[in-house]
Amino acid sequence: MRHDIQPNERAFSTKEVAEEVGIATTTVRRYGQLLEQNGYEFFKDGDRRIFVRSDVEALIKIRDTEMPKEDKIKEIVEEQKELLAGYESRELALSDTYDGTEMQDSDQMKEMFRFLASELAASREMNVQLKNDMAELKTTVSRLKQDHHVISSGVGNFSQKTHTKMDKMMQQQKEQYEELLREEQEKSEFLQNEIREMREEQKKEWRSQSEFNERLEHSVKHSRGTLGKIMSLFKK
Repeated sequence: MRHDIQPNERAFSTKEVAEEVGIATTTVRRYGQLLEQNGYEFFKDGDRRIFVRSDVEALIKIRDTEMPKEDKIKEIVEEQKELLAGYESRELALSDTYDGTEMQDSDQMKEMFRFLASELAASREMNVQLKNDMAELKTTVSRLKQDHHVISSGVGNFSQKTHTKMDKMMQQQKEQYEELLREEQEKSEFLQNEIREMREEQKKEWRSQSEFNERLEHSVKHSRGTLGKIMSLFKK
């Protein structure tokens, strides 16, 4: 457990750390996970990390390192372990030096009060940050609701416009089809009339040719009779 918190230590949220270090919030979370996987300890509020100044400095070291980040992270974890071991050694030394009656020593009492005060300050910072996070979350939810309403309205309007365009296109296609059908019917009627007239003309020609043939045959017969009479006169 960490004991390196300083009096009036400021607590940072993930968003504040990202702004302080100049990296994305997703990068802050990724670095935090890598640190924890290698044994680094964060102050926690449930599953939520609470960052203090030493954590921010550790992230800056990771950001600026020219070493492979995995090696730099392991180095930072070792530094923290040594630091925490120093605090634990100091606490053990205090416990060995003072017995129950010496717990009233003013320096030790002051140290305890400073520790409690720093813990209280950190708790207050966390409460303020939680309130800010809740306010930001409410704002985000409200914005998302507005966006959802805008998107829903846009989709509804688009759908209505699309249906209107489709109906108009279908009506135009129907009118074009009816117009083509009417033109085809007119062409068909015209062709039928042409064929009828051609047949009538053909019948007239046949009739005229037949009458001509009859007249020609009659003329030929008449000519033969007249020629026979003339020939009979010569015979006499």
